[in-house]
Amino acid sequence: MTLKERLNTLRFSIFFWTIYFLYEWLGRGASIDQYEFYFVKSYLIVPFYIIVSYLSVHFLFNAFYFKNKKVSFWTGQIIVALVFVMFIRVVSYYYFYPNYYPKGNNEVFFFIPKILIEFVNLYLVVSLYGMFIFMKSWYKQQQMLQELSKEKMAAELELLKSQVQPHFIFNMLNNIYSGAFKKSPETAQQILKLSNFIEYSLYDSKKDMVLLTEELTYIQNYIDLQKIRVGEKLDVSINIFDNINEIQLPPMLLLPIIENCFKHGVNSSIQYSWIRFDISVKEHEVTFKVENSIENESPKNINQNCGLGLNNVKRRLEILYPDKHTFRVYQEQNSYLVLIKLPCNQ
Repeated sequence: MTLKERLNTLRFSIFFWTIYFLYEWLGRGASIDQYEFYFVKSYLIVPFYIIVSYLSVHFLFNAFYFKNKKVSFWTGQIIVALVFVMFIRVVSYYYFYPNYYPKGNNEVFFFIPKILIEFVNLYLVVSLYGMFIFMKSWYKQQQMLQELSKEKMAAELELLKSQVQPHFIFNMLNNIYSGAFKKSPETAQQILKLSNFIEYSLYDSKKDMVLLTEELTYIQNYIDLQKIRVGEKLDVSINIFDNINEIQLPPMLLLPIIENCFKHGVNSSIQYSWIRFDISVKEHEVTFKVENSIENESPKNINQNCGLGLNNVKRRLEILYPDKHTFRVYQEQNSYLVLIKLPCNQ
């Protein structure tokens, strides 16, 4: 969740609980002309409602339900309900009854009908608050889906308009490869890598998801082609620490980050440069770390130069993985690190 979204949620929460507090105090107080009683009751009880709403609607859903940990989610909900219903019962029994409703002292503390009433009152308000929060979330998701649909349609139109020339180049490269293989195997291999690179861009980029192993092959072809130009001054290491054979991700998601390493790291370097690409999998999350050396630029200038490519990746992640991803950039004087964490489908 972005800072803007958090502020919007905070503003809505303040508005909701202010209205509810005024309803409990002035609305219910006016019905029996007991303004003082309902002010004190609202002052002491509404904070419990706020805490339960936060734990139930925000924390437990994000921490467990959306991560498919249903048993932990319902266990947490039951614990929260029991604890706070008893807190409310304590306040009612030991404060409100002696001061405002003496007849209530004739009841035992664990009077089941009153405990059930406290439970129903509490979760009616919590449910009302949760309904507004989830309606806002649903509306936001619908907007993002519409935006994604429009962007996908626009991208497909642009792809169709630009495919004629790449198809011609792709076919020509295959013909050149056949002839070059007999005379210069090394040149033929370079042509083959370029041909595979274009083939992936033409066909696999239209898929919704591709295997991570296929994406890495595409990236490796790009790196090999770049090495032809930059020579031996570059050292690239791709480190895979866990099994990634079944992991999928949107096509061409990582290439802009690798391109950024060359554009603002390797290309501007006159000395030895390096790129390190680490991939690890833990539980249901895959982590990508892409770090490259930099020189002759301050971190501030680097951030300004790298804005467009990384912002495009960030925006794409927000659309494809709303509230389910991590995107971080770390700047040092001599290195630049991009960290991405995504849910994986193993």
